[in-house]
Amino acid sequence: MKNKNILISGASIGGPALAYWLSRHGFDVTVVERSAALRSGGQAIDVRGPALDVAERMGILDDIRRMSTSIRGMSMVDSTGKELFRSTERTLTDLEFDSPDIEVMRDDLSKLIYRAAGEQEHVEYLFGDSIASLDQNDDGVRVTFERNAPRTFDLVVGADGLHSNVRRLAFGPESEFIRHLGTYLAVFTAPNFLDLDHWQVLCAAEKAWGGVMSARDNTELRVYLGFEPDEPLVYDFRDTEAHKQILADRLAHAGWEFPKALTYMWDAPDFHFDSMSQIHMDSWSRGRVVLLGDAGYCGSPMSGQGTSMAMVGAYVLAGELKAAEGDHNVAFAAYEKELREYVTQNQELALSNKARLEAEVAALTGAAAPEQDAETPELQDFAEVVNSLTVKDY
Repeated sequence: MKNKNILISGASIGGPALAYWLSRHGFDVTVVERSAALRSGGQAIDVRGPALDVAERMGILDDIRRMSTSIRGMSMVDSTGKELFRSTERTLTDLEFDSPDIEVMRDDLSKLIYRAAGEQEHVEYLFGDSIASLDQNDDGVRVTFERNAPRTFDLVVGADGLHSNVRRLAFGPESEFIRHLGTYLAVFTAPNFLDLDHWQVLCAAEKAWGGVMSARDNTELRVYLGFEPDEPLVYDFRDTEAHKQILADRLAHAGWEFPKALTYMWDAPDFHFDSMSQIHMDSWSRGRVVLLGDAGYCGSPMSGQGTSMAMVGAYVLAGELKAAEGDHNVAFAAYEKELREYVTQNQELALSNKARLEAEVAALTGAAAPEQDAETPELQDFAEVVNSLTVKDY
């Protein structure tokens, strides 16, 4: 077996999932994570299609089901609080509540996969650190860290999200690969101040929107606040306090429960804010460095498929490395060949979902439907895209 010593950057979903599979296939894995511990918070995410198969093969599918949000339905209101839509059967984008998909909180799934990977041999975690430089040659990748001593690895995997540090170091600046979708989103936890019972509420205001959903047996809310500026924002994506101020300035007078939600935002320990964006790359690997999940092919939360793509990508990448007996040139090419079409369809699904949601909201509010640009794909069948890949055995 070649290239047994592998470094993964990022310990959210894709990184620990890859660590699990690589360890099972006999590789030695180190995971480096900038945060001091697993990050809390994040939105409710869905495990769908082939990701359900991957979870079952990991032995965690039943645990994921037990952690399900068990949302019964949703409603939509306008900025005055008037209800415009209510359903226990489907969402505004026509997703059925009664489906094989499992909705779970991001941090719950992260902990579950982290524990599964920790039960495998040969998995090491370096929390509170990040990669400072990468220097690769024919024999390996010399990695310097911000805190730990330099080390040499056979391969390096960037599973470090939309603003991937590994991608920047190995492929170039983020601006070459990112495509903004025009929306900014904040997510944080708050008390269940609306007394929701396994329910979610969406509000659409002018160039702003918000949503709340009950979580963890109704003991808390996960709050979603977003807006669409006329021009892209320029900001430091690590400056949390600045993000909160941006949101407060934009939404303080938007109506509905926005002001109350903002009062809880200031002290939220798990506040997260970012643009709705995608990553498009001609290749997901360069030499001994390869990208996984959002780092290489982010679909944005609008796709509803980011978690599933990361879990499936981890399974396929590890499987192809096993099949190639560690030959990264063969494995990386096979990984991309196996997933490229699946990723492309899911990225297009984000644009299709956005168009479908905007049309539905316009119909409910009586507003003019937004014009679709030439890049908006035809509305796709969600289930068809989700299930367009069948994972193979490795």
